[in-house]
Parts: sequence; structure tokens; C-alpha cells
Amino acid sequence: MIDKAELSSMSRAERHELAVLLAELDEPASGGRVGPAASAKAAAPGEASPGEPDPDRADPFEYDPLLRRERRVALLIAAGCCVVLAGWIVVLAATLPHHFDAHHWRAVWVNFDVFLLAAFAATAWAIWRERQILILLLVLLGTMLFCDAWFDVGTSLATSGFWISLLSAVFAELPLAVVAFAGARRLLRATVAAGILAGERVRPGQTVPAAAVTGTEDWGRAGTRGRVGAGHSLRRTPLAGHGLDELLPRRLAERRAERAN
Repeated sequence: MIDKAELSSMSRAERHELAVLLAELDEPASGGRVGPAASAKAAAPGEASPGEPDPDRADPFEYDPLLRRERRVALLIAAGCCVVLAGWIVVLAATLPHHFDAHHWRAVWVNFDVFLLAAFAATAWAIWRERQILILLLVLLGTMLFCDAWFDVGTSLATSGFWISLLSAVFAELPLAVVAFAGARRLLRATVAAGILAGERVRPGQTVPAAAVTGTEDWGRAGTRGRVGAGHSLRRTPLAGHGLDELLPRRLAERRAERAN
């Protein structure tokens, strides 16, 4: 049995990891879905009637025909795009010339770098304000950096600027892209963990109360760091978990948490 003194001696990162582990252990074996035994119980006021799925607990794709239809449509569109793109790649490989004189070459690269500058500026703003949209901006930034490295190196083959493009890709663009993707992954995991912790405060069959959305002190201790519910845009929603601490590698985050304690 862990007493209060032992919990107080833990770092913030260790307590957060323990809370996530306890939340995972408390999850039902069925993954939160309502089985036949649970649906046969008498329903309390405001809950689903016997024999019917509870919309607050069951998988919505199991009982909502509109969601099932939308998922099938999305799957068909994605599969169709794969087939069309595969055929288009074959056509391009067979018909594109080896050499081509591009028009507006300067404008293309200058405009791309302008968009890249805007992505860096938006990411810096999201880091400064600690907003949830930072996850999307990091993915966008990493993708643009990979594209920049790819076309820089690919269009400079057999030219005098090849080595400069290769060195900038290896030592600047690709490392920054990897850092952006890794940071987005860590923040996304922190967001999911904060959502699980918030959901553990709700009794089965109930929706998340307004306190989880508006961000009271009690819910803030559950790892939500404020408003992470519906009705708030990603641009206005604060980061979940411990904020930008989640962006750091685990060992750096633990050191920072220990210094804070």
C-alpha cells in the first residue's frame, strides 16, 4: 500500500506515470463497450433502457448507422485514392522527360520558403501560448521540412549545388523534421493520457461533467491542464498533460520535474 509520504517523495513525472498506469488497470476488459450482461440490467433514470446500447459507453460505430455509413465512405475514398495514385505513378514513370525547363523557378522556391516561414512562426506562437493546435503545426512543419530536403537534393543532382543541398538536408532540415514529429507524438500521447484520466473521474454511463470542460482545480489535478473538452477550438485549448514538459524526451522532462519539486 502506497501511503501519502511515498507519493510526496515521487517526482511529478513519476506520479503522472503512476496515475496513467492505475487508469489502465481500472479499465474494463471489454474496452468500455457494453456487453449483453451489462445491457440486460435495469436502467437508471437518464440511462439507456434494458437491451439497448448506452450511447455514453458503447462504441458509437456499433449503434449509429450514420457513422457506420460515413466510415465505409471514408474507407472507399481512401482505397480509391490509393488505386488512382498507384496508376498515376506508373504513368508518370513512363511518360515524364528526364530533363525539363521549369518556368517561374524563383517564384516557386521563394513562395515555398514563405510558407515554411509562416509555419515556423505559427509553431512558435503555439509553443509560446501552449495551445493544443501545436500538435497539428508540428506535423505540418515536419512534413514541409521533409519536402524541402527532398526537392532540394533531388533538383540539385549533377549540379554544383548538390553538396550544399545534401549537407543542409542532413544537418538542418531532416533533424528538425524528426524533432517536430517526435514532439507531436509525445504531445498526442499526453493528450490521450489526460483524456483517460479525466474519463476515470466519471461513473460508468455518465457523460463528462462541465467541470472537465471548464477546467476546475479538481479536474486540473487529473492531468487536463484546463479546458480540453468540446466547444473549444484547438487554437484556444491549452495543451494537455504537463504542457510543454510533454514535448521533451522523458529523461529531460523528469529532470525538469525534479528541479521544480
